[in-house]
Amino acid sequence: MMTIKITLTYIICFSFFLLSHAQDLAILKYKGGGDWYGNPTALPNLIKFCNNNIGTKINPKPQNVEVGSTDIFQFPFIHMTGHGHVFFGDDDAENLRNYLISGGFLHIDDNYGMQPYVTKELKKVFPDKDLVELPATHAIFNTAYKFPKGLPKIHEHDGKRSQAFGLFHENRLILLFTYESDLGDGWEDPEVHNDNPEVRKKALEMGANIIKYAFEN
Repeated sequence: MMTIKITLTYIICFSFFLLSHAQDLAILKYKGGGDWYGNPTALPNLIKFCNNNIGTKINPKPQNVEVGSTDIFQFPFIHMTGHGHVFFGDDDAENLRNYLISGGFLHIDDNYGMQPYVTKELKKVFPDKDLVELPATHAIFNTAYKFPKGLPKIHEHDGKRSQAFGLFHENRLILLFTYESDLGDGWEDPEVHNDNPEVRKKALEMGANIIKYAFEN
């Protein structure tokens, strides 16, 4: 009974914050030593692209929010990236779990080297859930822009195919983990990675799909 009351409280609070912060986004600050602050121009550029192309009115300056803070409930969409170590304490895991099941959405973009740490730490958040690969037919690849082959490959890294994994709660996609794609590098200022315009366009369009899907589901 106590768990139900706490969850309902989070849902009510989250719904209230969404009314006043419906199109504010945040970058997740986590523990463990990984560079959560990586790709500093990425999310601002994606926000600008979305506002110019898919009709959003997102605050152009994303905020930083700690994974264990109740401020997380102010944001309908949170982005997480980095190159390596990630650690969630028990309170962090509980807070993130409550955020996600209350209506929030987390996009984790592996900048390179996050996968083993993310997989392990997400088990603290949802011990009974496993990341599942999304098929190319999933709606997230067919919202504003069409990606008939699924997640686009932006940077080569180890030469593996790009994959999109998700966690679901009551049939709702609550978390997206993009792996071996590196969308965030494609969102950065053009001179940072010297991506050709077509590659960068694909990264931004896929990012816009993620934003649109998260806002509408």
